[in-house]
Amino acid sequence: MTNSAFDPGQSIADMDDEQLPIPRHKLHGWGHFAGLYAAEHVAATEFVIGATFVALGAGIWDILIGLMIGNTLAVLSFTLITSPIAVDTRLSLYTYLNRIAGDSMSRLYNVANILIFGVISAAMITVSATAVRALFDIPPQVHPYPTSVLFVIVAVAVAVIVVLVAVFGFNAVTEFASICAPWLMVMFTVGGMVLLPALSEFITGYTTLTSFSDFVQIAGATVWTGLNAEGKPGIGMLEVAGFAWAANTFSHFGLIDMALLRYAKKKSYGLATSTGMMFGHYVAWISAGLMGAATAAMTKSSIMVVDPGEVAFYALGASGFVIVVVAGWTTANANLYRAGLAAQAVFPEVPRTKVTMLVGLAVVVASAFPFIYQSMLPLLTYAGLLLVPVGGIVFAEHHIFPRIGFTRYWARYKGLQYSVPAIGTWALSLVFGFGLDALNIIPFYYLFLPTWFVSIATYIVLAKKYGASESYPEGEQAERVFQERVAEFHAQQAATESHEPVKDTSILSKVIKAIYIIIGLAVPFVLAWRVLFNSPDIYVYYVNLERFYDVSIWCTVIYFAFAYWDLKRSKALQRSAMPAAAGSAV
Repeated sequence: MTNSAFDPGQSIADMDDEQLPIPRHKLHGWGHFAGLYAAEHVAATEFVIGATFVALGAGIWDILIGLMIGNTLAVLSFTLITSPIAVDTRLSLYTYLNRIAGDSMSRLYNVANILIFGVISAAMITVSATAVRALFDIPPQVHPYPTSVLFVIVAVAVAVIVVLVAVFGFNAVTEFASICAPWLMVMFTVGGMVLLPALSEFITGYTTLTSFSDFVQIAGATVWTGLNAEGKPGIGMLEVAGFAWAANTFSHFGLIDMALLRYAKKKSYGLATSTGMMFGHYVAWISAGLMGAATAAMTKSSIMVVDPGEVAFYALGASGFVIVVVAGWTTANANLYRAGLAAQAVFPEVPRTKVTMLVGLAVVVASAFPFIYQSMLPLLTYAGLLLVPVGGIVFAEHHIFPRIGFTRYWARYKGLQYSVPAIGTWALSLVFGFGLDALNIIPFYYLFLPTWFVSIATYIVLAKKYGASESYPEGEQAERVFQERVAEFHAQQAATESHEPVKDTSILSKVIKAIYIIIGLAVPFVLAWRVLFNSPDIYVYYVNLERFYDVSIWCTVIYFAFAYWDLKRSKALQRSAMPAAAGSAV
């Protein structure tokens, strides 16, 4: 995030990297983004969101089709809205917004980011605390506020660890998170598989499933019944699709993920978000719903009172504690780090470590209140509504202004220190969006769509009034000169920094990969397959389930140990290759 106003006349070598476009030699291919989105969007909150659809009373076909529609729309939003602007500019949203609207707008925007990412961090921490809760036999926290002093202690302890890591050890966490995605994907999948026979026995008296129609019948009768927790008709396909589309509006319509996709070689790499949307927000939500419903049935309680830790334990045994803690911890750290960067942008004179610590203190307090994670779907939706107008402003400036004869970067060329059109558009759009919500005119998960269009129209009108339709030849020439200087600077960087990644072909590395893939991923899946399809009666089912529990935890230990070993070897190889590459280029 940029901490100061953009000055195209400044020496490029003295400028912060965030103020410059990403150079070509630092771009990534498709696989990088496929892994990145899989890791980010298979998180601990999937347990909460999956159970929420069950509690809200969605029907089986509402889930299967509605989630497919909503997540497809989300992938298309990333591909058609976020990725093109990110690849065209190679800038993060924070930097681009600073260039078109100045420091005042950027600071207001970063205040909103502090709030949003801080709340998401608190929710992740609370989810992780539910797993630790089960270890100490602390009662489930079913109220919006904590009802156990021990739970508060656990939540605060987990939160303090997250804050300290975000402040001092974030690089290590991001490296660790990169190896979590395959394991998380497998464990979310097998968690639903191993509990399906229990649901089948509950409905049909048999533990075996023979076809997809059996799954539809059982899931429709026990999980997605079409009735909510009060026994009344629940949400339908339109609502489910809206939830899925709106869950990440701050990332795609709101353009937050320009920060990630600016590294993409092609605009089409926005399609790589499908690994997160179609697995994390489709398969994982469905599997989490199955796990939640089965846990509620096995414990003879309501799905409204079972928490992620309890669900994960019944589905995965000891590995369930690991999945909740790891998924919550890595996601909380990433979002708290983002909140710290936003806070530093608001207070540029304060070191990042200090502002992250201050934001972290608020997160520590918030993490003790279960209502935050219990309200994840509405929170994500309203977070999107808060940030979507900013995405509309940037979309208008980047795509529409050149087509209607307006000047891109006009406010900077004119020397405006305070962008009334941008700030006014944001304020008016929020009044419009939250006004629609107050009047209950449309479902709240679709509020982002009309709000986005209103923000575009409003910004065009206000920008024209303040000078966007005028010509600024001197400013545009200065911009062209600046881009030429950047290209030359990047060419010099590429000559000394660029090198092809070295592929590790050693026998030891191949053996390490084979061990963590076969033992860490394949074995749990095979055991889960056996539980699902080779349990002819309830006795054999429980024997198979216990075997899955006992073996999968050791598979988990082996996976993380060997995957981390492989990561460290790969990084060491790349570091050793860099000096030689740089020397040969000089």
